[in-house]
Amino acid sequence: MKQRLVREIVEELEANTLSPYAILSTKSMGRQREEKPCSIRTTFQRDRDRIIHSRSFRQLKYKTQVFLIPSGESIRTRLTHTIEVSQIARTIARALSLNEDLTEAIALGHDLGHPAFGHTGELALAHLTSFGFKHNEQSLRVIDLLEKDGEGLNLTQEVRDGILKHSLGDDDFSGIVNIGKSGPITLEGVIVLFADKIAYINHDIQDAETAGLISIDELPKDAINLLGRRSSERIDVMVQAMITESMGKNKIEMKTDVLEASSILRKYLYENLYRHPRIQKESEKAKRVMEELFYYYTRIPDEPKRRFSFLSHNTPIERIVIDHLASFSDREALSSYKKVFFPAPWEEEG
Repeated sequence: MKQRLVREIVEELEANTLSPYAILSTKSMGRQREEKPCSIRTTFQRDRDRIIHSRSFRQLKYKTQVFLIPSGESIRTRLTHTIEVSQIARTIARALSLNEDLTEAIALGHDLGHPAFGHTGELALAHLTSFGFKHNEQSLRVIDLLEKDGEGLNLTQEVRDGILKHSLGDDDFSGIVNIGKSGPITLEGVIVLFADKIAYINHDIQDAETAGLISIDELPKDAINLLGRRSSERIDVMVQAMITESMGKNKIEMKTDVLEASSILRKYLYENLYRHPRIQKESEKAKRVMEELFYYYTRIPDEPKRRFSFLSHNTPIERIVIDHLASFSDREALSSYKKVFFPAPWEEEG
């Protein structure tokens, strides 16, 4: 009797235990390039592993979430944010009997294209280019083309879709419920949409408290009374409200009162934290770094062209420079800025 593959056992387990609304690994729409199946891992497990082992994932360690590095060892970076999104999303997916591996892959890959300096870096690049810049679109470009020297990661269509559509722009938290045709094609992708906001609302509050920028007593009282004073309490309430409201349904929702309270907190952060004078002061510095590096590299593109030599010869210099800058961590951007504009004497001579 032929021994069954580990992958086949896992696939059978999925078929027997997951919700009818889950995306089974065996039902994936596939990859852009066909590959021989792994004997151990399902297709979505392979996607997860490819993301974790990618250069872009490692770069997240020194990319800003809100507070520019260095600003304290306990302050979140883009990497720790990504891990928290993954944990929240997996908890929800498991409770709803959806595909946890697919959910995890989307969550771990959702910010691979985010540039240095958080949303300040994103806005800076968007204003500098003729074609604009959105980190979710750059994430897709990273996994499809820029990783592995032009090979890309060749991820499944479901993971690619979830990564591209994890962000709906500046819409309110409640906008997720009515995403319509522009939203993710899987429930697992919608879970990541929610989890991303749940994570950053709560860890940004916690980080802002640590940095002394806001106090818990300054937050909207009605929202805090419902959701809780501690980050862990608020996350638990939000997650429970999603699971309760979505159980057994072919859609992902959140209880109305919790959704409204979450939206109030999100609005408060946008008005009182992200526009805080200390944040704005640091953001202006980061914006200047990105702008000046962009103008320098478009005039002298040797370094970006070497780094992305695998790109088509018809690729505009502006596009190559943006790929170069978007790949930088905060530390790399600052180091490059210093090297270009304030070289040490021996660097100047060499």
